[in-house]
Amino acid sequence: MQWNLRLAAANRGIWQASQLQRLLAERGLVISAGKMSHLWSGQPASIKLADLDVICAVLVCEISELLIPEPNSVPRADSGSDNEAVAAAQPRPRVVPRRRDGRSMPPA
Repeated sequence: MQWNLRLAAANRGIWQASQLQRLLAERGLVISAGKMSHLWSGQPASIKLADLDVICAVLVCEISELLIPEPNSVPRADSGSDNEAVAAAQPRPRVVPRRRDGRSMPPA
C-alpha cells in the first residue's frame, strides 16, 4: 500500500502538517508532533481505523484516496507448488465443542 496523505491534503489546500494537525484536533484526534510528522512525510507502519475515519472526515475523502494499493509489490505465489491445492482438497477435521467443566455435550 502507498500512503497518500500529503497529496490528499494538498488537493484540499492543506499545505502544512501543523495545519492538518489543528483540524484533526478540532475533530477530537490529538496527534503528537512526531507522529504527525511521520504521517505527513512517511509511510506509517500502522494506523488505527478510528484515526482513518477522522482523517477522512477532515479531508472529506475516501480511504481509497489515502491508501493506494500496489499489487505488483506483492511477491507472486510459486506456480510450481501445489501445496495450496493439496491442502484445499484434504477434508478438514470436524470441530467438536467441549464444555469447560468436563461434562459431555448432549447428543446432536
